[in-house]
Amino acid sequence: MSKEDNSDLIQPVIPREHEIEIRVRYQETDAQGRVHHANYINYFEIGRIEMLRAGGVDYRKLEEDGLMLVVADVKCKYHIGAKYDDLLRLKTRVVRAKGVRVYHKYELSIGDELVCEGETTVAAINSQGEVVRLPDWLQLDAKKQPNSGR
Repeated sequence: MSKEDNSDLIQPVIPREHEIEIRVRYQETDAQGRVHHANYINYFEIGRIEMLRAGGVDYRKLEEDGLMLVVADVKCKYHIGAKYDDLLRLKTRVVRAKGVRVYHKYELSIGDELVCEGETTVAAINSQGEVVRLPDWLQLDAKKQPNSGR
């Protein structure tokens, strides 16, 4: 689809912050009965996808249209271990989205207890694996936004 084809379409509005609940499933736990550390990274991805969905974007369609958002960097700091059947609250926040990258921060908690916090940088690529600019509707410089916490 060319830019001309999109000129009459309403552009999605992606929230800067989004929260979801995640129930820990048994298969996500390790031999100690706690969530395996790798699953927290999966939770971050769920948060990003649901944030897009909340803004009216179907990530599958985005990929079918030739735009993919791939993880370039991920960080996770663990505070306490979550266990099977815990109800987690994941807050996903866009810190900045400009050029070819989107920067996210995450807070995962059980009630008022912080389980872990993390950060990711995702980069936009096309179906040939070439780096491309983010679409205008995904661009966000949180430093210039009101109530951005900066």
